[in-house]
Amino acid sequence: MTVHESVLDAIGGTPLLRLQKLGAGVRPRIYAKLEFQNIGGSVKDRAALSMIRAAEEAGLLKPGGTVVEGTSGNTGIGLSLVAAQLGYRSVIFAPAATAAEKIRLLKAFGAEVHLVADFVPRSDPGHLANRAAAFAASTPGAWLALQYDNPANPDAHFVGTGPEIWADTSGSVTHFVASVGTGGTISGTGRFLKQASDGAVQVIAADPEHSRYGGGNGSLKYTEGAGHPLHPASVEDIWPEAFDNALVDKYFSITDRDAIFTARRAAREEGLLIGATGGTALAAALQLAETLDENHTIVVVLPDSGRNYLSTYFDDDWLTSLGFLEPTTPSGTVRSLLTRAPSGVQLLASGLTAAEAAVELYARGLAPGEPAFLVLDRGESFGTVHPREVVAVVTLESLSAVDDAASADTAGLAYSVLGAGLPVPAQAGADGGTGGEIIAVLVDGRIAATLP
Repeated sequence: MTVHESVLDAIGGTPLLRLQKLGAGVRPRIYAKLEFQNIGGSVKDRAALSMIRAAEEAGLLKPGGTVVEGTSGNTGIGLSLVAAQLGYRSVIFAPAATAAEKIRLLKAFGAEVHLVADFVPRSDPGHLANRAAAFAASTPGAWLALQYDNPANPDAHFVGTGPEIWADTSGSVTHFVASVGTGGTISGTGRFLKQASDGAVQVIAADPEHSRYGGGNGSLKYTEGAGHPLHPASVEDIWPEAFDNALVDKYFSITDRDAIFTARRAAREEGLLIGATGGTALAAALQLAETLDENHTIVVVLPDSGRNYLSTYFDDDWLTSLGFLEPTTPSGTVRSLLTRAPSGVQLLASGLTAAEAAVELYARGLAPGEPAFLVLDRGESFGTVHPREVVAVVTLESLSAVDDAASADTAGLAYSVLGAGLPVPAQAGADGGTGGEIIAVLVDGRIAATLP
């Protein structure tokens, strides 16, 4: 039995597990690196310990100091548990949409948690990173982790994760698959594996379909911790310094649906309870395996546990509310109501005035009262929008009531966000009218331009 002197010694050394059932139909061997077995429950424990130790050595973090970071949860959890062990205060700024389980874990480790808006331009003072930086700058003895740009983040994986994978596969690994958030895991591990194999190991990035890393439009997604969103009002697209994109041999673009339901498959077929970031990487690994043979060995990182997402990815009601699942009694649903609307749901660019929007709607032949959505413009080719990106909801009737055609602010109506399979709300009539309240229909978590 292994004996540790502190919880810090229990970070790293996670096992590899061969995927017997999920990998049964493919020729290469697939091994999962079970990073949720770190003491804090995720791969981010490695980076957290590495960054704090580096800050101590550099004299940036001293006894009685405060650890500060902006994070979607897992890095904050790692930082707060390391801080608790070493006697530091921890203050974490997290997106308001972070899973409730992660927030509770942060508080359980003694972190002071501030929830902030998570979809504003990078230059906005209210941006997650800027809020954390402002707090650190005004707090004596505070140290800002800066996980996205901190070299100690990928270094943790260059000295830990990579050598572990190489040793545990006896150098037989041919493909390494990981999602990209800060880029620390894939960069540090990938760099080691490429050096150890003289460049033979292929590094595969699993990326949410809308993420900028893999060439997406940057809109929001449901996979916490992976991908790179970009607010349309951003002046520039800033990538993390911790991410070495030159190491990536290929990207696999994974939908929210595939990420979530692959994670659910892992629980029900392999007994592995993982989050959707792991589902993203696992979905990519399974797609990759279809192209390889028995001479290849794939190692995929499963970064955290599904225990952090029991109220979301593993909750059927949550999935139904977002249109990922159909209810058991589909009759009389929002889908059945709105599929009768000939125009579906119309998307408008955010730069239009009320008068311009009215002209555009008339040109499209939209009847008064039919719903249209004024959204952050992502380009017509994408066709769907995340509900949290909706600026306002308009109809021809509401636009015609606007006296000042230069302002669209008064054109907004109240609206509801409903999964396509949910029951029709009481105020919605059989003719598609909503009694002054517009229904945003979600299919796989996004407002659809047309219903499938």
